[in-house]
Amino acid sequence: MNLALKIDVDTLRGTREGVPALLALLRKHRAGATFLWSLGPDHTGRAIKRVFRPGFVGKVRRTSVVKHYGVRTLLYGTVLPAPDIGRRGAEVMRGVRDAGFEVGIHCWDHIRWQDGVARADAAWTAAEMQRACDRFTEIFKADPRTHGAAGWQMNVHALRLTQRLGFDYCSDGRGISPHLPVWNGELVRCPQLPTTLPTLDELIGRDGITEANVAAHLLAYTAAPAATGHVFTMHAELEGMRLAPVLEQLMAGWKGQGFTLGSTRTLFESLEGEALPRCDVGAGTIPGRSGTVFVQGQEFLGDIDLAQAA
Repeated sequence: MNLALKIDVDTLRGTREGVPALLALLRKHRAGATFLWSLGPDHTGRAIKRVFRPGFVGKVRRTSVVKHYGVRTLLYGTVLPAPDIGRRGAEVMRGVRDAGFEVGIHCWDHIRWQDGVARADAAWTAAEMQRACDRFTEIFKADPRTHGAAGWQMNVHALRLTQRLGFDYCSDGRGISPHLPVWNGELVRCPQLPTTLPTLDELIGRDGITEANVAAHLLAYTAAPAATGHVFTMHAELEGMRLAPVLEQLMAGWKGQGFTLGSTRTLFESLEGEALPRCDVGAGTIPGRSGTVFVQGQEFLGDIDLAQAA
């Protein structure tokens, strides 16, 4: 059974401090992973605008945002200027690639994408994704082959671009299994490998779950066999720092359950030759997370607009 470890790197601090710590843990447990990079400015401080979003304040209280991200990071883009993550973190990023781990795109500007893409037009979306692709190529001297959207936020233009930009597969949303996405009857032929497991920040602080018992709770969830494996998303700023002991418990537990811990590409390659279901996709809610995210729906059984999918 494959369990893919997907690591979203949102901030400069996560790049410089969380990523090296995660590399040490992954090597210790001989595990693979996919690192997805925020490649432009760190505007984390601008997330303060979300205070008016239903559920956001409650999440901040539950997950100790200041402890995880640090005061300095939470001021970037407001009181403090936004550092360029790709410029200042390029050496770390290349080091991850050179250590044998898959690397891909998370976004150009995490806050800008997460808060803006749902209402954005085609030109805005294409400009954001192209900037991220150009910076990735500048850093790695190779084209990006995978993408995982910041905040699991997508629109139809971004979905089309996952195919047109030549990604082999993407992990942009939440769901239960690998699939080909269908948006309002329009098929996009770039496979999606959604995050199938809840994240630690979605669990901690709910229903009596704490940092001390969250690993046991999640391991109970994965005790039953999963036909198409799992994708677990972690964040360099959380599991690479304060929640590192929890991650270590999870990796040991998953290995004990018989999972092979690898990259999302390893999971993708294990599906080679299989006919993936075509599933409706769109906006939906996830317990423990404020707002809506890009989610997998039911298998699509209607007529598909193939002209748009080219």
